[in-house]
Order: sequence, then structure tokens, then C-alpha cells
Amino acid sequence: MQEKLYFNVSDRPPFGKNLFFALQQLLAILAATIAVPHIVGNGMSQSAALFGAGIGTIVYLLFTRFKSPVFLGSSFAFLGSMSAAFAGAITFSQNAGYLGLIIGALLAGLVYVVLAIIVKFVGTKWIDKLMPPVIIGPTVAIIGLSLSGNAVGDLQTSAVVANTSTWVPLICGLVTLFVTIVASVYGKKMMKMIPFIIGILAGYAVSAIFTGIGYAAGNDNLKIINFDLFKNMSWVPDFTFIKAFSSFGDFGTAGNFFRYFGTVALAYIPVAFVVFAEHIADHKNLSTIIDKDLTKDPGLDKTLLGDGVGSMAGAFFGGCPNTTYGESIGCVAISKNASIYTILATAIMAIIVSFFAPFITFLSTIPNCVMGGVCIALYGFIAVSGLKMVQGVDLSDNRNLFTVSVILIAGVGGLTISFVNRRTGELILTVTEVACALILGILVNLISGNFKRKDTEDKNEQELLADDNINDNTLGDK
Repeated sequence: MQEKLYFNVSDRPPFGKNLFFALQQLLAILAATIAVPHIVGNGMSQSAALFGAGIGTIVYLLFTRFKSPVFLGSSFAFLGSMSAAFAGAITFSQNAGYLGLIIGALLAGLVYVVLAIIVKFVGTKWIDKLMPPVIIGPTVAIIGLSLSGNAVGDLQTSAVVANTSTWVPLICGLVTLFVTIVASVYGKKMMKMIPFIIGILAGYAVSAIFTGIGYAAGNDNLKIINFDLFKNMSWVPDFTFIKAFSSFGDFGTAGNFFRYFGTVALAYIPVAFVVFAEHIADHKNLSTIIDKDLTKDPGLDKTLLGDGVGSMAGAFFGGCPNTTYGESIGCVAISKNASIYTILATAIMAIIVSFFAPFITFLSTIPNCVMGGVCIALYGFIAVSGLKMVQGVDLSDNRNLFTVSVILIAGVGGLTISFVNRRTGELILTVTEVACALILGILVNLISGNFKRKDTEDKNEQELLADDNINDNTLGDK
């Protein structure tokens, strides 16, 4: 039985409380959202990525008619695509790479638009048949489990020096985790709904104590927080479109531009199909949390359009294509607050704080180990949400058992497939472990005959209903 939410999708929390709920959502998605531009480099702005995530989320909410409570943040699936956009523009200019980011996001978003149109006319029954609970459940679990290495790695990482003794950041991370658990389990009213904020503040306080001792004792191994970030604060987001629009003359000829366009298209379009599978898994997961099937209301076509156009908007400002965030869904699950007003407030807050350098810098100083402590709970809840979907599946049937087993092992084992340009050695596309596990699960389900068996069961059920109707009519005549 689904545990009751404190605030349902259409409920409006009091304004003051909603600000705390929004801040909690912001903290949950922050690390991953600003990590993508940091990893890609090439001068990408973290504050612009946060601004783009806020804009993208608002676009998504509009397309889904404010019925799907999830935040859109920078997508890790497009890391290779973004790097390829900069690599392909190296002979022209760095700004040409920024134009490539926008072009790529537009092309990926168009894939979502096409898929949305197909779903609009064909419906979603084929998706339910292609990805029943025996497939989608363990796939959702893999989304959480595949991130477990990141959470554990962060739990033992200092933000200042790479060779910090693991026990110091580990203590800070575990304090964060335990305080979060205590606040969620034993807290009353408001405290129970903002366990992440309380946990992060506790972890930050312990990290600050260790860092202060480290400075006083001259011991870098105790410096957990990197306060040097406050020295180089950027007050205005460095928007992608400003650099991109200044690069049109850098290509020299139309031929150069179209060749670069082809490179970007090849890097982005295939990834969009991979992320499509994760889009479905995320929305199936969120549907179980709010006890409402989002693929039917507002409809998968609406969520796809929102995700696709929101991704375009996010990249236009921040360079990063957006996607629905498992961290956001995990936050909804743990806080039991699915209010769409909280997600909207989070998006607005992300836009505002992207212009407020001291605050965005403060958020950036939250140590990896502290966020690692929070993410252990977040990613764990995603994994458990997926396993809940399998509860109604008969695992004594080997057909189901093989399907679930293959998905879990392929995903946890980190099975990925990479496509590399043989001529240049550049990475073209990586099929993530989530996508690989999902594809394998579908194939196993097909080989085992589950699809055919489902069709037979549906047919038999229809025949029984028809027989009942005939009998009822006959009795009525008598």
C-alpha cells in the first residue's frame, strides 16, 4: 500500500514552509547540475547551468500542465556529446563549440518531439507491453544502484586536497547521513519534511570544525571545505547563447559549418534515444510514489515534449541538455512532498540564486563528502522504489526470474557500450548501463515468451468476459 503523502501534487504548502521545501530540492539537485559543466570544462558556467535548469523545469511544468512534480537538471548522458561539440570546433573557435552545444540540444530535443508525436497517435499500450513491471522495476532500481559508486566515492572525498585521509571526510559524510535519517524518522512535522537541509547543515558544521582545526594546525588533511572559492565569485551567469551567437563567422565557409553540424548531430541524436528509456523509467518511478500514472495523465506525449523543449531551453542558457532528475524524485519520496508548487519554487529559486554569487558560491563549498552522505539515502530510495515495482511479479516463474536477474547484474556490473570514431579516436556515443540493462531485459523477456504469454492471457481474459456477457444475456432472456 502506498504511504500517504504530506502534500499531494496539487496541494499548496504555506509560503514560508514551501521556501524550505524548495531549498531542499535545490540542494538535492545542485551537485549533479553544476558538476556537468565542471566536467566538460571549456569555460562553461556553473551558474548558467543552474539558471538553465530552472528555465527548463518551468518549461517542463507548463507542458505537463503542472501535474508532474520533478526537477530537470543537467544530463550526464550528454557529457560525451558536449565534449564532442567542443572537440569538433577546435579548428574554428571555442565559441563555435558553444554554438554546437545549442545545436546539439535542439536536435536531441527534436527527437523527443518526434517521439511525443508518435506516442500521441499510437498511444502508450506498446510501452506497457514492451516495459512491464518485470522490466521497468529492476531498471528503475539500476538508476539508483548505478549511482551508488558516485555516492560512496564522494563520501570519502575532500574538496580541498585529493589525498585527504579518508576517515575525516567519512566522518562528515556519515554525520550528514545519520542526522538526515534521525530527522526523517524521529522528527516532528516540519523537521520530518526537510531532513536533507538539516543533515547537510549538520555535515557542513562538522566539516567547518575540521577545516578550522586544519588551518590552525597547518594540516591540509583536515581541510574539508574549500573556502578559496569565495575569492573568485562570478556575479553574472555566463550564458551560452551570448558566446554562441558571436561565433557564426568563425566557420569561414558554409561547408565547414555543415560538416560541423553533422558531427554534432551524430554526437547528440543517438544519445536522445538512450535517454528516452530513462525518461520512461523516471516517470514510472514517480508514478508509483504519487500513486498516479503520469504516462496517462498528463500523458507520455506531454512529458516527452516538456523534457525535450525544456532541454532545449536549458542548453540555450547554460549549455547543458536537461533531463528529469532521480535526485528530485528521491527527495519527493523521502520528504513525502509531491507538491508541484515546491518544484515551481525550486525552479524560480535556481534562477534567482544563479545571479547571487555569495549564495551560489556557498552552495559550491558544500563538501563532496557531505553531499555523498545525502546521496546514499537519495540513490538508495530510487533503487528501493524500483524494487517495490517488482513486488507483484511472480519470481518463482523462471521467465520473470531471468528477466530481473539479467537487468540487475548488467546494471550493477556497469555494462556499457561505446562507439568510437576509428579515424579520430573520438568517443561518438556511450550506451549507459541503465540503457544496456533495459535493452537486455526486453530481449530476455522476448526470448522467454513473456510477451506472447501476456497476449494469450489478455485474449483469454477477453474471451471469458465475452462468455460471461453471453451467459448474462441468456439468463436475462429466460
